[in-house]
Amino acid sequence: MTSYASPIAGLPRQMDLHTGRATFTEAYAFIPRGVMRDIVTSYLPHWRDTRLWIIARPLSGFAETFSQYIVEVFPGGGSERPEENSEAEGVLFVVAGQVSLIIEGKSHVLKEGGYAFLPPGCAWSLVNTSTEPARFHWVRKRYERVDGVEVPQPFVANEQDEPIIWMPDTKNTWGTTRFVDPTDVRHDMHVNIVTLEPGAVIPFEETHVMEHGLYVLEGKAAYRLNRDWVEVEAGDFMWLRAFCPQACYAGPERFRYLLYKDVNRHAKLPF
Repeated sequence: MTSYASPIAGLPRQMDLHTGRATFTEAYAFIPRGVMRDIVTSYLPHWRDTRLWIIARPLSGFAETFSQYIVEVFPGGGSERPEENSEAEGVLFVVAGQVSLIIEGKSHVLKEGGYAFLPPGCAWSLVNTSTEPARFHWVRKRYERVDGVEVPQPFVANEQDEPIIWMPDTKNTWGTTRFVDPTDVRHDMHVNIVTLEPGAVIPFEETHVMEHGLYVLEGKAAYRLNRDWVEVEAGDFMWLRAFCPQACYAGPERFRYLLYKDVNRHAKLPF
């Protein structure tokens, strides 16, 4: 059974040292697990018994396309009006507990590893009907409509039922769990899971137009972010703007992260 990291909450001790790894640069932001505490939680309208950590949002001067929340829903909590923006699409990924998700009148139970794609304008609601708190990632993006291209339909899945697609010539040590066919241009964002087995590497400095959000689900690694090599562990979050170089050396245990990227659309022009 896979275990997934989530915020440790609470507050640090008064005597803890200020020697954390939090970093914000012109090319990337790094939010270590230790700073995702109770003091930085937020609340949303129309959500009851729910709090969240906002770990990504669009900012002027970058080109961010998405927001990402870690949502904690207590027993009985949830929302019948979760999304106020009719042009927003979303992905939910459950990392702890379980939730009941109703999409267009049909009920689904999402347990750990559960994944849901919610297209813009989709009617959905969510409630925690269990006796334990539930936590899930909620990735939101304004959907980019294209004339002649249909809006994709909602769907649910569980990552434990999906295969890892291994990169060629890596001896099955670096791969991706994909929930959407990369060639399906109806989708303008992908939220995947990347797996690197112990000692595996991303052997070159990836540099591309896609911006990324990377939340470490398990393990640790040394990750290249622009000019810096940063030691990362389960529960950390990395936020890379377009063209930020990246590479990776996985640690002694399996290293996995939830990956957001924007895809399948023209680059926006200033005229």
